[in-house]
Amino acid sequence: MKKTKQMSIRKKLNTESAAGVICTMPFIIGFLLFMIVPMGISLYYSFCNYDILSAPQWCGLDNYIKMFTDDPKFWKSIGVTFYFALVSVPLRLIFALIVAMILVKSSKASAFYRAVYYLPSIIGGSVAVAILWKRMFAADGVVNKILSVFGFPADFAWLGNTKTAIWTLIILAVWQFGSSMLIFLSALKQIPSELYEAADVDGANKFNKFFKITLPLLTPTIFFNLVMQMINGFLAFTQCFIITQGKPMDSTLFYTVYTYFQSFKFYNTGYGAALAWVMLLLIGLITLVLFATKKFWVYDEGN
Repeated sequence: MKKTKQMSIRKKLNTESAAGVICTMPFIIGFLLFMIVPMGISLYYSFCNYDILSAPQWCGLDNYIKMFTDDPKFWKSIGVTFYFALVSVPLRLIFALIVAMILVKSSKASAFYRAVYYLPSIIGGSVAVAILWKRMFAADGVVNKILSVFGFPADFAWLGNTKTAIWTLIILAVWQFGSSMLIFLSALKQIPSELYEAADVDGANKFNKFFKITLPLLTPTIFFNLVMQMINGFLAFTQCFIITQGKPMDSTLFYTVYTYFQSFKFYNTGYGAALAWVMLLLIGLITLVLFATKKFWVYDEGN
C-alpha cells in the first residue's frame, strides 16, 4: 500500500501542472508575505491611531474624516501630484515618440543611441542622480553658470522659488523617457510599410502620413504608455524627497512624500496608512477612467 501511494505521489509530482505549481511557489509565497499580508495590515492600521511605538487603537473612520475635512496639506499634496503627473507624463510621451521616430531608421549607430537614450530611465530614479540634479539647479550650480554665459542672472534659486521648483522635478521626470521610447520604437517597426507606400502613391505628405497612419496605429501603444507612466507619476517619490522635500511652501509636496512624512517623521502611521489607501483608490479610479475612454480614441484593429 505504501509503495502504491508513493508511486501515485510521484506520478502527480511528475505532471506539468505540479511542476508549474512548484516553480511558481517562490513567487506566490513572496507575493503573499511581502504584498498581501502587509496590505492587509496597513488596511487595519488605517482605521487605528498608531504611532509605531505603541499598540494600535481602533478609531474607525476618524483618519479618513480628518483627511478630507481637517487637513489642508492633504489637498495641497493632491494638487501638486496631479499637476506633476498631468504635465510630466504627456511631455515624457511626446519626447519619447519624437526620439523613437528619429531612431526608427536603422543605422550603424542606432544601437548606441538607443542605449544612450534608455540610460536615464535606468539611473534617473536613483538617489545619486537626484543629488546630482539638486546640485545642478542650486544657486551656484551648473545651470546658472551656463545661463550666466548668455547674460542671465547667475544666482537664481531654482529650488527656492515656488514657481520653478516643481519644474526642476518635471524636467527630471521628462528626461527619463527611455523606456517609453523603446516601446514606441518597437511599435513603429510593426507598422506595415505597404501603408506608407500606398500613401506615397496617393500623394500624401509626411504630415498626413503621421496623422492618418502612424498616430492611429500607435494609439494602443500610447494608451499602454499613458497608463503605466500615469501610475508612475502619481507614485513619484525619490525626486521630491531628495531634491526638495516638498519645499518651498509645500509647492513640491508630492502625495507619496506627505504619506512618508506622516508615517515616519510625525509618527502618525495609522493616518499614513489611510493616506496610502486613498492613493490606491485614486490610482484605480484614474486607471478606470482611462480604460473607459479608451474606446473613443484608441484604434482597435478588430473593430
